[in-house]
Amino acid sequence: MPRRTVSVPHPNGDPTPSNFGEKDPLNSNGDPHAGAPEERVELRKKVTLLRGISIIIGTIIGAGIFISPKGILKNSGSVGMSLVVWIACGILSLFGALSYAELGTCIKKSGGHYTYILEAFGPQVAFVRLWVDMIAIRPAGLAVIALAFGRYILEPIFMPCGVPEIAIKLATTIGITMVMYLNSMSVSWTARIQIFLTFSKLLAMAIIIVPGLYQLFKGETKNFENAFEVNTIDLTGLPLAFYSGMYAYAGWFYLNFVTEEVENPERTVPLAICISMVIVMICYTLTNVAYYTVMSAEELLASNAVAVTFAEKLMGNFSFAVPVFVALSCFGSMNGCLFAISRMFYVASREGQLPEVLSMIHIRRHTPLPAVIVLYPITLLILFLGDIYSLLNFMSFLRWLFIGVAVVGLIYLRYTRPDMPRPFKVPIFIPAVFSFTCFFMVFLSLYSDPINTGIGFAISLTGIPAYFIFIHFERKPKWFQKLSDSVNRSLQIILEVVPAEH
Repeated sequence: MPRRTVSVPHPNGDPTPSNFGEKDPLNSNGDPHAGAPEERVELRKKVTLLRGISIIIGTIIGAGIFISPKGILKNSGSVGMSLVVWIACGILSLFGALSYAELGTCIKKSGGHYTYILEAFGPQVAFVRLWVDMIAIRPAGLAVIALAFGRYILEPIFMPCGVPEIAIKLATTIGITMVMYLNSMSVSWTARIQIFLTFSKLLAMAIIIVPGLYQLFKGETKNFENAFEVNTIDLTGLPLAFYSGMYAYAGWFYLNFVTEEVENPERTVPLAICISMVIVMICYTLTNVAYYTVMSAEELLASNAVAVTFAEKLMGNFSFAVPVFVALSCFGSMNGCLFAISRMFYVASREGQLPEVLSMIHIRRHTPLPAVIVLYPITLLILFLGDIYSLLNFMSFLRWLFIGVAVVGLIYLRYTRPDMPRPFKVPIFIPAVFSFTCFFMVFLSLYSDPINTGIGFAISLTGIPAYFIFIHFERKPKWFQKLSDSVNRSLQIILEVVPAEH
């Protein structure tokens, strides 16, 4: 799609190109140095190794590990088998993360799944992924995490009563607004707060792991007796247990959304991914071991918030702090998720598949402001009007389908572009095993829930006519071009954004 140069009005009335963040070469006295151009307007490389690790860990560890590991226990059938599933899902997720580490070092562009599918399979498939992400998956996913934040931040205030739904939605709205504002104002502060929230999550897990392991070393092992009892293992439920486990580990791919802002990506991306996944696997496994030292399988299955039940049984009055930690964990997930997703919209706009204003940078803050706030109205609309959980059910299989497609793209590029520089290269069996797992989960969704899966598939198919209407047909009506240019120009002035300088 050809890009159009949009002019914006200059304060003195003269039209100027849209990069109006520069000063005139000469000041009023004719001094060539006093009016030197300002620093370049672009996204800076501010993501260090520590910040990269905090983005991955901070986004993976959400509310799930604190609230409901019971899905895996229920479908695996025994305590021992549930721990095996947690470890196996961690290894499979590590395989996916290593595959993405190779993709991120040989394709040094931000955008994650979208960019890799675009590079391997072309703009049509990439646009369908982008379309589904924008209209449903991302706003619904953000709304779900934000609802968990709203519920748990208010729980200590309303204890022992239930929290009113309207209060949860208002707190959720405030949480979403705070995250949007933070990401709009500063990349550095977004990264610093993400580091703080990541350490808060790890502290929360330590508060569970240390007392739990202490109980284990004291001899509290009765819940691990007959942990692998064959009679209780449910082989038909194991695929569903793996589905829950893979969902709990989801988030390892978010650093690939911001590759262009990573310092020394050839080294930082693989290192951050490997360190993060090892930390998360250890934390998840030890947290579940700690749960089982204090709660029996029956007690865990009966609990709606496992970490809260654990704290009430072991810590008494201190248990009020657990919901606060869960809320901070959810806020960190929202922050990391939005930071990454906004870069996908930024890259898609730069490729000509979204409105041009979404690839512009704030002239002072150096943040992709339009790409950050574009999800705000859709997320709030879904929050107050939509059935979020149904929408997520429709879309969960699409997430794994397109991640599988992106990893197959790695194998495809190995054969079609063998000379592509690959600073980090994984054995071919790693992407093969992981992509097979993704497609197996997609097939399982079609078998276990054909109606919701079918609806999700139908929603994704709407991306095909959208591609031809908005992207493929270049000769658009004049009124459409005029309206598009007018909206782009107005938003550019209001938001104080300009195209990035390369």
